[in-house]
Amino acid sequence: MTPEFHREVGIPRVAAIEYPYGRPVGQVHDQKGQREVLLAALSVFKKAKAPGQTFNLPFTWPEEPKHTDWQPPEISPIIKLHLDEIKKLGAQARKKLS
Repeated sequence: MTPEFHREVGIPRVAAIEYPYGRPVGQVHDQKGQREVLLAALSVFKKAKAPGQTFNLPFTWPEEPKHTDWQPPEISPIIKLHLDEIKKLGAQARKKLS
């Protein structure tokens, strides 16, 4: 759900999806949709040939973005714990790009 972050911290392969936080595989009780997302994510293992690859999964959240809570009301505990390090890595990455 945050491929840029995963790339920065060195996750070797990413199955990216634009779904709200807390719902990475889909809507509650949508077993068919969740299964499709999971199978597509697992297919990355077959497709990925080298570290650093990002695969955007072909799914669209069914609600208008303005009606969806994309972010949790509070930052996740693991992100909060490493926030200074994350900011530092982001600044280093932006510096390399400029």
